[in-house]
Amino acid sequence: MSVLRAMPLLTVSDLESAVEAHVRVTGMEVIMNHGWIATLAPPADHSVQVSLITKDPTGPVNPSVSIEVEDLDAAQAAARGAGMEIVYGPADEEWGVRRFFYKDPDGNVVNVLTHL
Repeated sequence: MSVLRAMPLLTVSDLESAVEAHVRVTGMEVIMNHGWIATLAPPADHSVQVSLITKDPTGPVNPSVSIEVEDLDAAQAAARGAGMEIVYGPADEEWGVRRFFYKDPDGNVVNVLTHL
C-alpha cells in the first residue's frame, strides 16, 4: 500500500473566519473549498496542506487527519488486520473520493481515501 499524501484536519466552528485567520497568519491560499471543508496550501507548494472542517457531511465524526492512498481496499484490510475499529465506510462520496474512517487505540479518527 502506498501513501500519496497526508494532511491534518482542524475542526472549526466558522469556516470563513477560520480560513481568513489561517490565511492571514500563514500566507497559505485556499486550494479547495466545499463550504464545509477548505484546504490551504502555500502558493508555491501544494504538497504541504492543512484542512479546516466544520462538520463532515456523511461521516459520523470529524476525522483528525486524512491519508490518501493508492489502494483503499488494501488500506482497509491493513486497518482491520491491525484491529482498528472501522467507524465509517467504505463509501463513494459525491465530491469524488472513496473513503473509510478508522479509530486508533487512542481514539483518533483517521480518514483514508482515494480519488475516484
